[in-house]
Formats: sequence, structure tokens, C-alpha cells
Amino acid sequence: MDIVQIKDLHLQFGGLVAVNNLSFTIPDNTVMSVIGPNGAGKTSLFNMITGFYQPTRGQIIFNGTNIVGKKPSQITGLGMARTFQNLRVFPNLSVLENVMSGMHSRTKQGIFGALFRTPAQRREEELIRSVAEECIQFVGMEHYMHRTAKNLPYGAQRYLEIARALAIQPRIVFLDEPAAGFTYNEKLDLINLIGRIRDKYRIPVVLIEHDMGLINKVSEKIIVLNYGEKLAEGTPDEVLNNPLVIEAYLGKEEEDEII
Repeated sequence: MDIVQIKDLHLQFGGLVAVNNLSFTIPDNTVMSVIGPNGAGKTSLFNMITGFYQPTRGQIIFNGTNIVGKKPSQITGLGMARTFQNLRVFPNLSVLENVMSGMHSRTKQGIFGALFRTPAQRREEELIRSVAEECIQFVGMEHYMHRTAKNLPYGAQRYLEIARALAIQPRIVFLDEPAAGFTYNEKLDLINLIGRIRDKYRIPVVLIEHDMGLINKVSEKIIVLNYGEKLAEGTPDEVLNNPLVIEAYLGKEEEDEII
């Protein structure tokens, strides 16, 4: 079953075409990667899917609903979570507070409950805290639970973003360059974490990444973009051995960091 269908998606900024008539699907419960040279349109694609950019034309069907035109908060509320290439943590909040903040789109109690501390409000707060703690433990950051985010190592801040994304209890999660700046061992840990996310939560994980060794190890499906157009699509073996992909992208990259 496909949880997301991208149909004839197009994004244009004046005379610049960032994404050109792109169509593909994201199967449920799979790990999928979007690769391509810098400027190929990868992050623009993520930004359209998650509502930060409005497509010039085309459809994005998520779980049966066309989400084009919806705000990012509305799309998050439907069950779509993401991390960002540039970290977006709240630096002066603790790890626990950061992850709890990610659940705001799932809360139901309004201003009345917050002001008067109704039983329903207290129960909701307890649930939020419980889910946040579970997600922090799941990504292996329980020893950082009460540390201020700005005092975390860089890699831990990336894991904090993943925990916050998981806290909304999503139907799909998008990771934008999650291994950027990671050491070899940190990348190995990330490979393990991505597999555990898919296996525990039974949701698709879609990532943009430049480390081809990591891509090869985690992906079940790969989409290759070049100048905003789909160059190739298929399994890692099919895509990474495609002469067009090698010419356009792989041949220009350094040796894989994870083999």
C-alpha cells in the first residue's frame, strides 16, 4: 500500500524550475531515500510535501487526502513528521521539554483546560510526558533527558530532532540529511536506529542523504533527482548500478564512507 502519492509535482521560482513534473509513490512501512547532486531539488521536494513550499502545480496525496495548500501544522496534525538539514531545536529548553513541544499538534485540551487545570488537562500532560520519555529512551538519549539542548553534542542534537519527530506519533517521518557531520560510528548507530523506527512503529522513513554507503545499507527504494527531474527509481542495486546515475551523481562523489 502506498501512503503517499506524488503526482505531476512542479515547483517554479520565477524562471527557475526547482522540481519538474515529478511523480512517484512512497510505500507504507519502508525505508526510502531521495538522492541527487546539490541543487537537484531534494529539500524543495521535502518542503513541498511537508507544507513549507506550495507547489506551482501537482498533487500530494497523503493517506488518501490531497494536502496541497495545507499549512505545515495541519500536515503535522495529519501524522507527517520531519527533521531539518539545519537543526531546529529550542536551545534553552531541556531535551524532555523539546520533545514534549513536538506533541502540540496532537493535544486536544484548549485554553480553558490549561488555565483551570482540569482533570482532562492533567491526564493529557501526563500522557505527553510519558510519550516524550519513551521516544527519548528509544533513540538512546535518556542520559540527556534533563540537559539543556544547547549543551548537547552535535550528534545528540540530531537525535533530539528525531525523538521530537517520533513524539507526534507519525504515520511517516522525513529525515533531511540526518547523518550530516556524523562520525563513522555515529553513522552505524543511525543505520540501526532507522531500521528500528521502521520495525517498531511500522511506518515509512524517507531520507535525504549524501553518504552512499549509508543509503545502500538502509534503503529499500531510492529516487534519484537531477535538475528537479526524476532520473531513476528502484532498489539500491538497480539505482546505484544505473549508468545514468553513475554519470550524473555517483561518479562525482567521494568513496562511500560506510561499506
